[in-house]
Amino acid sequence: MAENKIIINIGSMNPVKIEAVREVIQQYSFLNPFNLNSFDVSSGVSKQPIGIEEIVKGAENRARNSFGMCSYSIGLESGLEKVPRTKTGYMDVCVCAIYDGERYHHGKSCAFEPPIEVVNLAIRNGMDLNQATYQIGLSKSEKIGSAEGIIGLLTDGNVTRKDYTKQAIHMALIQLRNPHLYR
Repeated sequence: MAENKIIINIGSMNPVKIEAVREVIQQYSFLNPFNLNSFDVSSGVSKQPIGIEEIVKGAENRARNSFGMCSYSIGLESGLEKVPRTKTGYMDVCVCAIYDGERYHHGKSCAFEPPIEVVNLAIRNGMDLNQATYQIGLSKSEKIGSAEGIIGLLTDGNVTRKDYTKQAIHMALIQLRNPHLYR
């Protein structure tokens, strides 16, 4: 007898985000077995989201735009959030939005402050963090966000982009795992 698999879509083709979703979902018995499909969808926000409102909107748009023929869709968006008393005024954070066709379930990762020059290029010149990190010579890759991420570079691999993405997914899954607490 074939098992019914839960279909989960992710609004990203970024291999780090896809693998983070796969690894986290495997840990939750109520979501297993599952099939994971990835889609190249628009976030509907700027390439480098700035402010929590834009970051959440991007995650929700990615989830909604990848929803279809599935139980849940997942949108992940990273961006710069204003944080007072920091050196740059911003920290990088990842937001996860899980969409069930009616409601969103949100989670957020830990945050870290990117280097001053990186933030300045992102804010003043409209670069995304990948471009800014490459521009200042901190990374030899223009696509560090599809690998260890800036956080991986700055922590010498002790915390990677996949790690901080997984945190946001786990936080959003709290609401799905405990629906009676979020009515």
